[in-house]
Amino acid sequence: MTMTLPATLPPVSSLESYIQAVNAIPMLTQEREQALGRRLRDENELAAARDLVLSHLRLVVSVARNYLGYGLQHADLIQEGNVGLMKAVKRFDPERGVRLASFAIHWIKAEIHEYILRNWRMVKIATTKAQRKLFFNLRSMKPTLSALTPSEIRQVAETLNVKESEVIEMEQRLQGGDVALEPSPEDSHEEAMTPIAYLAADSAEGPAEMYEREQGEQLKAEGLTRALSSLDDRSRRIIRARWLAESNPKTLHELAGEFGVSAERIRQIEAKAMQKMKKELAALI
Repeated sequence: MTMTLPATLPPVSSLESYIQAVNAIPMLTQEREQALGRRLRDENELAAARDLVLSHLRLVVSVARNYLGYGLQHADLIQEGNVGLMKAVKRFDPERGVRLASFAIHWIKAEIHEYILRNWRMVKIATTKAQRKLFFNLRSMKPTLSALTPSEIRQVAETLNVKESEVIEMEQRLQGGDVALEPSPEDSHEEAMTPIAYLAADSAEGPAEMYEREQGEQLKAEGLTRALSSLDDRSRRIIRARWLAESNPKTLHELAGEFGVSAERIRQIEAKAMQKMKKELAALI
């Protein structure tokens, strides 16, 4: 049975009608999605791109709904998210074995984040990666609409790996009134900060590179866990103490005292364990 998508969305008179229309568009099977991806990649077929975009518009609606707390129109957030979806479709590689939704969500969020930062009228908001993370997570992490308590501030700071003072400052900005993002004519002598300066990351990493990096880190973590599980308890303890300790790694002599053997014996066990782990990791590639 062949699934046919509409050529375009029917005319809609309201946001509610649009959401109903996109939710009525059937989702693609993985096989159909891969076939369309290949046709777009190999033949630059616009009809294939259209079908991929239309079938994922509901994803944009769902993602955009999570950003309604910033005082911006849902329709505008959806429109920006659709731009990210189209960018993702253009870069989608069906041979990676990853569903388009998993890949596209990074591009959708990136466009929405840029739009929010471009329109959120505050001075020096989200100037670093940590502050951007704080900006987009503080609202959802607050248990109530009231001000954070000292213990809640401490918990947010620990979770997002930022200073408590930064949590307090960000909350004050979010709760305060609008402040002009661009400098006034009276302040023209000062260095101007534009929205794009606030958005710029510390590196040129885009959503695609970010996704690949996250996938790579996940695979490395899974591979390391599997490699460690292949070791016996003593070897695992030695590897963790020598190479995976966050601080104060153990010396050969310290481990020798712990296990009641010579430092040379610990070195031999370590070398053998490392060889075994390398084989396990190589098998995963």
